[in-house]
Amino acid sequence: MKILKIVFFLIIAYVGIVVLFESLLGYFQPDAGDTMVISTFDPDGTTHDRVVARLSSGEQLFVAVNHWPRAWYRRLLENPRVRITFSGESGDYEVVEISGSEYDRINSEHSLGFLFRFLTGFPERKLLRLEPSQP
Repeated sequence: MKILKIVFFLIIAYVGIVVLFESLLGYFQPDAGDTMVISTFDPDGTTHDRVVARLSSGEQLFVAVNHWPRAWYRRLLENPRVRITFSGESGDYEVVEISGSEYDRINSEHSLGFLFRFLTGFPERKLLRLEPSQP
């Protein structure tokens, strides 16, 4: 029974660490040279901004879904048109979820370390290609 209590306490402590890390990351929204703002849109036109890591491969732009808080991701599944702002420049894009060999290549080029995955609670990673919208 004592071991069960210890395991339960460790699980609760780990969940607390993940919640704290994700909350602090969401609150402070780091804005470094490799981040961009992705704006998603509700059906009524309401805009929601989120700071995300900017991934690139060659001339192609990508964004990763690396965390459990995913409201922005759910919104773009409903409406794949987004606005990206990077270095003061904005552009409209269509989001395409990638898989297979393209996913493997981009995931390999932009792999996440164990510590980051541990602190975020090992969420499933999604990778999205950003295609410039046609006017």
